[in-house]
Amino acid sequence: MRMIVVTPSKVGSFVLLEDNVVGNGNGLVHLIQKGSVQARTKDLQPIFFEWPKIKSRFLLALGRTGCQLKSLALVRTSGKGYFRPFPMTINASDTLTLFEEFVVPTYGRYDIVLVRGRGSRVWDEAGKEYLDFGAGIAVSALGHAHPRMIEALDRQARELIHTSNLYYTRPQGELAGQLVEIVGAPGKIFFSNSGAEANEAAIKLARKFGNECSGPLPDGKPRFEILTFHRSFHGRTMAGISATGQEKVKHGFEPLLPGFKHLPFNDLQAVENAISSETVGILIEPVQGEGGVYPATNEFLLGLRRICDQHGLLLMLDEIQCGLGRLGNWCGWKQIVNEGLVPDTISWAKGIGGGFPLGATWIRKTPVHSLTGGAMDLCDLLQPGTHGTTFGGTPLACATSLAVFKTIEQEGLIENARNQGDYAKRQLSVLPGIKEVRGMGLMLGIELGGEFAPLAADGKTPSHVAAVRSMRNGLLTVPAGPLVLRWLPPLNVSQAEIDEAVSILAKTLDEIQPR
Repeated sequence: MRMIVVTPSKVGSFVLLEDNVVGNGNGLVHLIQKGSVQARTKDLQPIFFEWPKIKSRFLLALGRTGCQLKSLALVRTSGKGYFRPFPMTINASDTLTLFEEFVVPTYGRYDIVLVRGRGSRVWDEAGKEYLDFGAGIAVSALGHAHPRMIEALDRQARELIHTSNLYYTRPQGELAGQLVEIVGAPGKIFFSNSGAEANEAAIKLARKFGNECSGPLPDGKPRFEILTFHRSFHGRTMAGISATGQEKVKHGFEPLLPGFKHLPFNDLQAVENAISSETVGILIEPVQGEGGVYPATNEFLLGLRRICDQHGLLLMLDEIQCGLGRLGNWCGWKQIVNEGLVPDTISWAKGIGGGFPLGATWIRKTPVHSLTGGAMDLCDLLQPGTHGTTFGGTPLACATSLAVFKTIEQEGLIENARNQGDYAKRQLSVLPGIKEVRGMGLMLGIELGGEFAPLAADGKTPSHVAAVRSMRNGLLTVPAGPLVLRWLPPLNVSQAEIDEAVSILAKTLDEIQPR
């Protein structure tokens, strides 16, 4: 029989060998550990391994065979034994072909295929190791393959995965209570699947509030306008891109959802001037992420609360990227504001599930009065039938999130985010070629100096060029604007890993700096 074998001497390549895999009806597999491309079958020592009968494609598990990844044979199996070579290969080019043929090209992906992660590190198909300082864009709060997440997923999957929201499940109730406790003010939680959906819930609540509690206007129309800010990012849904203060996400999707006005960030006078009889709320990221990592000031956030109270508006915080520990506080805005501030809604996602998809919207428990004269709390405004989701708050997602929160608390990761973030800022700020380091905790924006501007070419920004070269050097980062790199490492990142990342970035900037 002829069989394709991955060889250890030439990563990503394949050779044909004679009679190197045999099988029978008992599922006996004969593997060859290959020493070099030139070796012949007769020179090699076989490994025998018992495998159950299977009728579909499979790749023999690494730990079960004792082989190295680059010496595994791939076969097609049936209950009658192994009858022909398995045509699938494991290399980046074939994976890229699958994406080109079958995946909608909405992302400009980097040219690597990741297959495994552990802690703050990931590995690609060729076995190359990377420090992951993107963490899935602030998602993998505990890094990769954390044992507590694995245990929580396994335990809950064996009990109950999904029910829909037609029924009560304990993990959802417990997680809601934990999130309300984190905020430190009475409220209730709506669960969804993503950040965009978490913001959608807040936007729908504001519309409902404007229709039934704070209007209508003299002409009979409801209040519906929401103020947002330049450089903001609030998701990829139609409401999300309409709310986002970046033109690049809107092109080709007109007409947009009406009712959003974009204002200068950290400018209270601009907000005061923009309020009209149609305004119903203000939506803001306490630290803008996609726009370049720009924190709101203490005065700005307190001023927005005052303005909302004066005009009967909702103050809605988008903490999808900056919340739940990343800034060094469970609530991102509390790391900025030095006195009490209670918003009306908070949107979360990303790190809430440590990599498992989940979104949540906290809604304040505060009295509102309907136009019909009735009274209720804001958190009860969305009654049955007004909003919903099939997958939001599944037992599996909520059990995983509870494990993430427990781990963050028990391992002191809030404090670690503060300490490691402060340390990283000090180390980064003295590197040649860096103009400014913004942000707090483990949400850092590294702005490159103007000398890197000439790197912009063929639609690629200097930050993209720097991110690609950093990747080649073993560090994954995320661009955030033309000249800004984002660092969003796991909350349990170590100082040694910070030092390693700083060293790689210094090397990268030296390599790409125009001479």
